[in-house]
Amino acid sequence: MSDPSDTELLEAARAGAADALEALLRREEGRVYRFARRLCRHREDAEDVLQESLLAVARGLAEFRGASSLDTWLYTIARSFCIKKRRRRRFAPVEVSLETDAAGAVERKDPARGPDEILDAARLEAAVERAIGALDPPYRDVLVLRDVEGLTAPEVGEVTGLSVAAVKSRLHRARARLRDELAPLLVRRGKAVPAARPCPDVVHLLSRHLEGDISARVCARMEEHLASCPRCRAACDTLKQALRLCRTTPAPEVPPEVQDKLRGAIKRVLGGAP
Repeated sequence: MSDPSDTELLEAARAGAADALEALLRREEGRVYRFARRLCRHREDAEDVLQESLLAVARGLAEFRGASSLDTWLYTIARSFCIKKRRRRRFAPVEVSLETDAAGAVERKDPARGPDEILDAARLEAAVERAIGALDPPYRDVLVLRDVEGLTAPEVGEVTGLSVAAVKSRLHRARARLRDELAPLLVRRGKAVPAARPCPDVVHLLSRHLEGDISARVCARMEEHLASCPRCRAACDTLKQALRLCRTTPAPEVPPEVQDKLRGAIKRVLGGAP
């Protein structure tokens, strides 16, 4: 017998099935924790946000009418708690422990890669986390929601309260800054090729292309330019690599002690434990 889908669990939970609600929240806890770690940048804050967010869902699920998706509702709740945490830590130093422990990465079992490759990958993953963390919060939020969590631009607008146009404007800037941070690690070493003529902002154009916001004619002109301009082709390639790394960089797992604490809190909310 196959496991119930998220939709089936959601409907059962809304109907009052406590076991369905617990199962649904267990499925979501890893994603909420990952999101909170990248927005809050402090492990303790992310743990608080995880618990506060899932308890808010447990208490408010009966009133959830499905006007938005469960994902956007969850991210909206978690982001609101993250914003409160960020305001309290406005002048506190940023934690860096989210970054991958490159020194310990060689212990990962991967028969397809040697220790040096694993270590290089871990260093790159750590660089991605640093680059995301270096973004100002308004830009970090939209980049994480769109390019890490995979929401559409309209869904990001639902979570952040921004118009789709504003989401895309911030997204293009965030992607360009991310690419600039990671380019030194991604660009292959070689002799620089001077531009034969003034170049368009291909990074911005590629970002707009990814959102479906340039015409076929402009796209064809960009492809023609990239075919004759190694420098711009390299810029586009590094942006594509940076965004691929955003989607594939492993996220921290919820610590077992946090999971236990969360399970107990949810049971108390549901009346299943003193």
